[in-house]
Amino acid sequence: MRILVTGASGLLGLNLSLEAAKRQANSDNRQNEHDVFGLVHSHPLRTSAFTVLGGDLFDPNTAQRIIDQTRPNWVINCAALAIVDACETDPLRAQKLNTELPAKLAAIVARGGARLLHVSTDAVFDGQRGDYTETDTPNPLSVYGRSKLEGELAVADANPEAIIARVNFYGWSLSGKRSLSEFFFYNLESSKQLMGFTDVYFCPLLVNDLAQILLKMLQDELSGLYHVVSSESISKYDFGVALAREFGLEEKQITPTSVSEAGLAAARSPKLTLRTAKLGAALGTPPPDISSGLKRFYKLYQEGYPLTLKGMRE
Repeated sequence: MRILVTGASGLLGLNLSLEAAKRQANSDNRQNEHDVFGLVHSHPLRTSAFTVLGGDLFDPNTAQRIIDQTRPNWVINCAALAIVDACETDPLRAQKLNTELPAKLAAIVARGGARLLHVSTDAVFDGQRGDYTETDTPNPLSVYGRSKLEGELAVADANPEAIIARVNFYGWSLSGKRSLSEFFFYNLESSKQLMGFTDVYFCPLLVNDLAQILLKMLQDELSGLYHVVSSESISKYDFGVALAREFGLEEKQITPTSVSEAGLAAARSPKLTLRTAKLGAALGTPPPDISSGLKRFYKLYQEGYPLTLKGMRE
């Protein structure tokens, strides 16, 4: 399969590109081999693991040019403005990246005959109830959540056969600053005191596990809306404590705090717990639990994976 990943320097895009390329390197079956193309814009990459392409998707000709150049079977759209508070302070940019760009890309991919997987977010819900299914009505609290929900609707309209995956993930990134897990790890490692929210619940999935699930969804020719998160939920404070224990770091450095005390620009949904029964039924197995994800996160650290990623920065 020829796979095009947009936003390939981001936390999900980079790890997904590497997981897909690793499948190719380890495959003894031609049907499982992948030629991976990662599209980047403002953060160039230095890697031989997959083919890196540069381009600005806001340029009206770029998307079509890249599609024509790579001739992908699958397109996975990871390009987004995913920093919640940045969306709140720059809603026009959030609208362009999270709504308008996916709509244009979906239409181009549909015309070319490739399969599209568009990455969305659990933040489309207000978190007042939790345990949301794919049939529950979204009610986003933030500019980020609203722009991503509008992106979902635009993609579904332009490309009805597309997969739309609502996600929440963590992992090692290019900068070391893109995930909650990195925030906890690097502050704990530096013996710094930090906050952990006791009243915000989520279903965090290790990005490497998420990448494998997304590839499986495309391989199995799924379509439509799916919740692709951990099979368990946890508070952000308890997640930090669990990470500290996994790494043998001092959990007492994490101060239990209410999100209302943090002074954040955008409102946070208190209970972003999503059900994954639809995904589990489609793939024949539930997503990994939180403990197994953290164990793999630690193993990647032991193997030097964070340093490998940082070495890809140009």
